[in-house]
Amino acid sequence: MSINDPLGDMLARIRNAQMRYKGKVTTPASKLRERVLDVLAEEGYIRGYARVDYTSGKSEFEIELKYFDGEPVIKDIKRVSTPGRRVYSSVKDLPNVANGLGVAILSTPKGVMSDSRARTENVGGEILCNIF
Repeated sequence: MSINDPLGDMLARIRNAQMRYKGKVTTPASKLRERVLDVLAEEGYIRGYARVDYTSGKSEFEIELKYFDGEPVIKDIKRVSTPGRRVYSSVKDLPNVANGLGVAILSTPKGVMSDSRARTENVGGEILCNIF
């Protein structure tokens, strides 16, 4: 099966698993997904993740989802820049997600990072997704 938007697929898997109150969810491994998961873990939206390598050469990420008082920590997770419509932003035009309570994840020349870190490093880039 061919996936046109691997990052969008991962975000949909996380969203669907949290709607069903699952503890873990798996997704195929890639470098971009790993960088986005690093930001999610750093910002406290997931407990963590682990890479699982299979003998067939394939590998997956097992993502541990996070809940607070029985409710998912991630209220809303949206893909902004899609393969058909790329969305770029300069550092001065970076979005404020949920009045500063959420996080925008960007792909910059200095790597994948959150919007607050991009502001401190004074770099813009492609807005991958918004999380609240």
